[in-house]
Amino acid sequence: MPVPAGPEGGAVPRHVAIIMDGNGRWAKARRLPRIAGHKQGVEAVRRVATAARELGIEVLTLYAFSSENWRRPEEEVRDLMGLLRFFLKNELKDLIAEGVRLRVIGDYHALSSDLVAMIDDAIARTAGNGGSTLVIALNYGAQAEILAAARRLAAAAKAGEIEPDAIDEAMFDDALTTHGLPPLDLLIRTSGEQRLSNFLLWQAAYAELLFVDTLWPDFDGTALAAAVAQFGQRQRRFGGL
Repeated sequence: MPVPAGPEGGAVPRHVAIIMDGNGRWAKARRLPRIAGHKQGVEAVRRVATAARELGIEVLTLYAFSSENWRRPEEEVRDLMGLLRFFLKNELKDLIAEGVRLRVIGDYHALSSDLVAMIDDAIARTAGNGGSTLVIALNYGAQAEILAAARRLAAAAKAGEIEPDAIDEAMFDDALTTHGLPPLDLLIRTSGEQRLSNFLLWQAAYAELLFVDTLWPDFDGTALAAAVAQFGQRQRRFGGL
């Protein structure tokens, strides 16, 4: 598949992932409760998802709730789940209209039963869409994902379904929750922090990494276009010359 040209004439990444960081600091700087930052973060999701489609990005993966986020105060976790309900209820029609396929990675079945039902319904109703794909990482941790894939392959080998020596990178990739998606091209983290926080560790092996100071609630289509332009200027050698 030919790679479309970016804003500066460079290549557009097929698959972009974003660690959406900085909601709490955005709210603190304005002397607002943390939930205000999370609400603005939902607005940023809407803006950036639309911009991604306009830029020709095939897959946008957003780190919405990590497996470690359960350590946050109970009230904040409850607020985050409420915002997820709001997003699913209010954005599903637009996702369907825009031809966007929704996919969720992570152990989202550990969430409340009503949320699981909403997620399953949204996935089912958008499964036939042929446009871009929006991937939401919920109760996701990359180390747990890798361990689960290793266990599945080990069990298959023990059962005689596959030969251990036949396990290669492609087979392992197919055992991950991101199977079938294009390779990750660009991983962005907002808010100035420079770490992956247990996000897409296997998939990010040769992704371009971009850390920006912008807090997530202030990130928008212009910021995404600038990130895509920077991606287009990088030389990707994948270990070669």
